[in-house]
Amino acid sequence: MTDRALVPVKPKSAEPKSTEPWRQRLIRSLLYGRNVDRAAKARARVGFAILAFAAVYAIIGGRLVMYATIGDSHGTRRTASQDAIATARPDIVDRNGEVLATDVKAPSLFAEPRRIIDKDEAIELLTATLPDLDTGEVRDRVSGKKGFVWLKREITPSQQQEIHRLGIPGIGFLRENKRVYPTGSEVAHVIGLVNIDNQGIAGMEKWVDNNGLADLHRAGFATDRQQQPVELSVDLRVEHALRDELLKAKEKFHAKAASGLVSNVRTGEIVAMVSLPDFDPNNPKEAHDPDRINRLTTGVYELGSTFKAFTLAMALDAGKDLNSMWDARGPLHYGKFTIHDDEPKGRFISMKEVFTFSSNVGAARIALGQGVEAHKAFLRKMGQMDRLRTELPESAAPLVPKHWGELNTVTIAFGHGIAVAPLQAVMGIDALVNGGLLIPPTFLKRSEQEARAIAKQVIKPETSEKMRFLMRLNAEVGTARKADVKGYYIGGKTGTAEKVINGRYAKKKVLTAFTAILPADNPKYQLLIMLDEPQSLKETYGFITSGWNAVPTGGAVIARIAPLLGIEPRFDLPPSDRLILAASKTTQ
Repeated sequence: MTDRALVPVKPKSAEPKSTEPWRQRLIRSLLYGRNVDRAAKARARVGFAILAFAAVYAIIGGRLVMYATIGDSHGTRRTASQDAIATARPDIVDRNGEVLATDVKAPSLFAEPRRIIDKDEAIELLTATLPDLDTGEVRDRVSGKKGFVWLKREITPSQQQEIHRLGIPGIGFLRENKRVYPTGSEVAHVIGLVNIDNQGIAGMEKWVDNNGLADLHRAGFATDRQQQPVELSVDLRVEHALRDELLKAKEKFHAKAASGLVSNVRTGEIVAMVSLPDFDPNNPKEAHDPDRINRLTTGVYELGSTFKAFTLAMALDAGKDLNSMWDARGPLHYGKFTIHDDEPKGRFISMKEVFTFSSNVGAARIALGQGVEAHKAFLRKMGQMDRLRTELPESAAPLVPKHWGELNTVTIAFGHGIAVAPLQAVMGIDALVNGGLLIPPTFLKRSEQEARAIAKQVIKPETSEKMRFLMRLNAEVGTARKADVKGYYIGGKTGTAEKVINGRYAKKKVLTAFTAILPADNPKYQLLIMLDEPQSLKETYGFITSGWNAVPTGGAVIARIAPLLGIEPRFDLPPSDRLILAASKTTQ
């Protein structure tokens, strides 16, 4: 056996022991793990950091762009400001959807006094750019301790650009809601207007605020234009035609004022309303002129013979017939007063003749026959004794005698001694011809079903039929002949009232009125025309009564608006006694 040499085995060399503290080793293990490429890990983390910084800068850039493009998103300034901000309002449209009032955005100039570095320089630059700014007022505003003050509301875009170029610290702009009226003066007295803070102060604009808009804004629920439009009963086409004819009449007869109204007798809707002189709501200063009031709702007038319609309706509803006779042989003497007719007949006249001849004496005797209390009760029932309330906040209470005696009944029978708002009289006459239903007027759209639900029966249907006959008869043979537009079978009643000047009636200063219904056999609409102090012309032969001015004006209006209202012309119709009374058992 051969001995093998013993070869010594060299032991494995041990790895050098790390001198790194155990805490650092633990942290490194947690951060990088074991057997991981630390270089790749570092690159990934650097990339992640780059993305994070890019996102932050993108958010900042986006916000800067938003602030630059949306000028009215200065929420903190609005909150800090004690000044009012112009609020958003719903559009107002006519019955066909035509826009009558809407909001647009307009820049307004404000200052933050605490941020203005050189106030003298700022004042000098601003007043040079906007010469209408009051230097003293601007100095007072920017010298205060408020964080926000208005300098000028509703500036133009070019003015905004000029001020922006000045680069004045502490001067900025807010885009506010500004109310504009595309139709100008056309519907001024219906629409009304707003103040500088876009808050309604008259007309339907004030009604909108009074019916919840102001509360919504205060609660923060109506800060944009996402609001339902307010739909009016007004038809802009009819409004334009009525206004155009009234302008012509006012100029032709040199009248102090002219006004007119079209109502739907079945619903109480006001389809058109014009009072001249009017104003442009885009120029609010005009609205403060006392001569530009709405004479149809805020004025009260003695309407003259148009009130005879109420007098005769009272008697007919109480049982009198159309052929009953009344003593008109001479003037009616009552105390120291004498009542006379413009065209005395010197005989007894029938109820029909009282209406068509417009007899003051006949009307007075009819009212006396019913009695004072019955007369008062009837006019109250017809809505002529109390203030009329509609959506329009502007309204006037009627002027009625404090102590109503027989003399008052005598004069009120033919339209003197009581003064009412013309819209109030229109409501009453609507009831006289629509079957006897008193329907409150409205400037909002309303259906016939809705109208009937709130209507009140005030006279008998047969009385209403007789009143339609009388009004048509008046257009055939009476004082309304000059308004009988062929094909439209109108009816009407005239009125001429002497105005009270210094406590006395002035014979040369009158208010003329004409109310028409169409078509008279089945009325849909009523038209009222009023002229204040019309002058005589050569063609009127020196007369200034309604038949010579208000009546032909009404005829011109009817010729234009009847087609717009969908009333088809009808020719060769029989007279009123055979058409209107033919279906009635009582033809008297």
